[in-house]
Formats: sequence, C-alpha cells, structure tokens
Amino acid sequence: MSNQRSSLSPHVLIFPLPLQGPVNSMLKLAQLLCLQNIQITFLNTEHIQERLQNCTNNQNYFQKYKNFRFETVPDGLEEGNPRTADQIPNILKSIEVNVLPILREMLGTCGAYGPDSESPLTCIIADGIFTFAVDIAKEIGVPLLYFDTISPCGLWTYLCLPKLIELGELPFKDDNLDELISYAPGMEGIIRRRDLPSFCRTKDINDRILQLVLEEDKHIPLAHGLIFNTFQQLESPILSQMLNICPNIYAIGPLHTHLKTKLAEEKTSSSSIWKEDKSCMSWLDSQPTKSVIYVSIGSLAVMTKEQFFEIWYGLVNSGSKFLWVRRPGSVSGLEIEFEFDEIPLELAQGTKEGGKIVSWAPQEEVLAHSAVGCFLTHSGWNSTLESLVEGKPMICWPYFVDQQVNSRYVGEVWRIGLDMKDTCDREIVEKMIKEVMELKKEEFSKRAEEMAKLAKESVSEGGSSFEDLDRLIQDIKLMKIAANHD
Repeated sequence: MSNQRSSLSPHVLIFPLPLQGPVNSMLKLAQLLCLQNIQITFLNTEHIQERLQNCTNNQNYFQKYKNFRFETVPDGLEEGNPRTADQIPNILKSIEVNVLPILREMLGTCGAYGPDSESPLTCIIADGIFTFAVDIAKEIGVPLLYFDTISPCGLWTYLCLPKLIELGELPFKDDNLDELISYAPGMEGIIRRRDLPSFCRTKDINDRILQLVLEEDKHIPLAHGLIFNTFQQLESPILSQMLNICPNIYAIGPLHTHLKTKLAEEKTSSSSIWKEDKSCMSWLDSQPTKSVIYVSIGSLAVMTKEQFFEIWYGLVNSGSKFLWVRRPGSVSGLEIEFEFDEIPLELAQGTKEGGKIVSWAPQEEVLAHSAVGCFLTHSGWNSTLESLVEGKPMICWPYFVDQQVNSRYVGEVWRIGLDMKDTCDREIVEKMIKEVMELKKEEFSKRAEEMAKLAKESVSEGGSSFEDLDRLIQDIKLMKIAANHD
C-alpha cells in the first residue's frame, strides 16, 4: 500500500457496471472526489481496464492524482464474449459468481482495504444493479451509496414495476402500446406502454431481465443514499418521488459539465473504451454553423441491416450534412466495411458530397462544435445530457433499458427534440430531420439553449448540483470521522 494514501482522509471504493456509460460517469465522479482529498479505489474488470488502456491515456492521466488507484478483477466471461447489451444478464451473473469472493477477501479483516489495513474503506459507491453490494457493505460495516447511472426518470419506472404488476398492468394484456400507464406518480399523463423500459414488453413475468430489475427495486431503499447524474431543474418531480424511497439523494449532474467547471482550463481525459477517430473534428471545422446532424447509437445498441439502410437513406434524402458514428458490430450481420462501389449509387454519392462516417468519435467535443445542429441518438443518459448541455436538439431512436423513457421526456416533457421510437422508416427519418433542422429550427434551438443554461447554472457556485456535490463530499468526510470514533 502506498504511503501517499493517508489514512486520515476518507477512502471510497467505486464499483461501476462494466459498460461504457457507467464507467464514464463513475470516473468523472471519482475525479471530483479526488479533487476534495478523498482517496479513491476504482474497481474495473480486466476487460474494461484493457480497453481503457488501449483507447485512451486514462492510466497516465490519473497518475497525477496521488489519492487515486485502479484495481482490477476478472469478469469471468470468455475472451470472445462481445459484452454487448444482450449479454448484460450474463455479465451480472458472472460478476456475482467471480467478483464477490475477491471483494470479500479484499475488504475483509486481513484484506488490502479491510478494517485493519493502512487505508480502510470509508464507504462503497456501487452501481444500483449490484444488489450484492448491500451485503458486502453490511459485512464490513461501512455505508453504501448507490449510483444509478441511468436517468432518474428511467429508474423511477423501474421502481413502479412492482405496483404495475400488482395492478395487472404488466405483462400487457394486448398490443396497444399507446395506452397510458395508470400508476407512475410524477409521470401522470406522460408515460405510455411504449415509453416503459424495453424489457416491459415481455409476456413472461419470469423474464430474466425483469426479475433482475425487480430484485434491484428491493435493494435500492437499503442504501445510505442515492447518487444521480442529473439536476433539480431537469427532473424535480421525479427526484421528489425518489425521496419516498430514500431520503438521502444527491443530484450532482451533469457530471461531465461539473468536472469541466471544477477543472476550469485543464483538459479532461477521455473514458472511451473505443478508439476515437478525431479526423471528424477537422471535417466539422469546414461545415457551416448548425448544418450537421451527428448520428450515434452509442456503445451497446445494435441495428439490423434494414434499419441501417433506412436511416442512411433518410440522412441522404434530408439534404443535411451528417457525421455518422458506425461502431464495429453495431449493424447486425454487417461485420465487413462497405466499399462505396458495393452500395447503392445514391447513398455513395450522397455520403461523399455531404457525409462522413467514422468508427467512433470524441462525442463531447463533437456536440460542442458549432457546426452540429442536431443529434440523432439512441437516448442513452450520458448522450442525452451531453447533447442537452451543448444546447443541441435531439431526434431519439431508443434501444433499451431507460432509453425509451428518456426519449419520451426529450420529446414531451423537456421539448428539446423528437421521439422516433418503434419506427425506422426513411421517410420518417427525413421528415424529422427537416423538422428539427429547418421547419422548427429556431423553436427547438431556443428551447435547447434554455435547458443548456439551466444545466450549466446547476453546477455553478450556488447551483443545486454544486450544493449537492458539496453535501456528498461533506457526508463522506463525516463518515470517516464517525468510523474513527467507533
């Protein structure tokens, strides 16, 4: 154990779900805590750590924080496992089987971070889906804070599921997805069946993912507190409902903006597990203001070849310039890169004249670029917040979990974009692009800029997220004092 890690300062173990979004958010939280003299042990799976090392300078970047260290554990999955969205139940099961014994040894009496070590833990911050964290924290006698990196509005629908099942609304009794949900306090008149998380469409009450979420619902209230990557002005009605589940809530987002504000002029590090192609930035430099649609379906979503071509035709037919992130493996059955002479002439010509396709992009930089006027997104929570902060309207094509809820809120509650869920037709894609980029451009831009201003104010001194982060830091320091007195 390094003697630089003083036992006088609090020590927090942060354990994210080993996927791009959660790791990204939790690394930003880790950095914010490090800046306040809190020791951080960040627990990554070996697979995620290897991806970070191959795609970023993260390992070197965090060396400047003497109170930060990475620890790694095997996820127990075979090397060839794609670790994509459909593998999440297997990832969770494998982590519980393989990581839990290692955690118990690491945090036990004789462990590296046990109560008799040079740097015993003060608290654990874990992803909300890790239900076993409740028992681990109880065994070693430290508080547990759950950080659900999905949206609070998405998580709230999770927490409403037991009641919806009790009322007989789940599973759905027919195929009318436009029927409003009767029980969703704080969401009255907003959420339809189609806006519930994707797994709610199952006809089987014993569906594996549904059961995992119901188990999470039981454990969330057992945490000492809940951390959310959001801000009060965005989700106040939902956060008020959450207080009935846990009276100790820290809404400290948008985290990426919070971190940039704290660091001022200092450049932050990428937390991407995909290699970024920065050639797209010089391409954007040559485009007119607000002329480009940025397209990305994130790190996990997969589309069919048919959907791929419908979106492509919609983009080309819209007449707008576009920057499209096409992640390897993101199109089912299309593993080999297209040559332009192998695709329809109108798509090849339209893309050469007005488009650019890359395998991955530095998304925060792209969305901050003046050339970008709209984001066609899968509605992942990080992506939604990053677009919102930069005042960029969205066209939402959600894939799974909270994304169906997020897209509904973007379109109907925050009114900063359009919800394109459950459809992928070239004419609809073209129509929505023209609506956001031309017909209602000023209306959407004005609303998006208003939301961006609120987001930035929340992380400024005196803002709600600024105050909640300060309260979180002080509470962690008080946990350390309380532990010293035990």
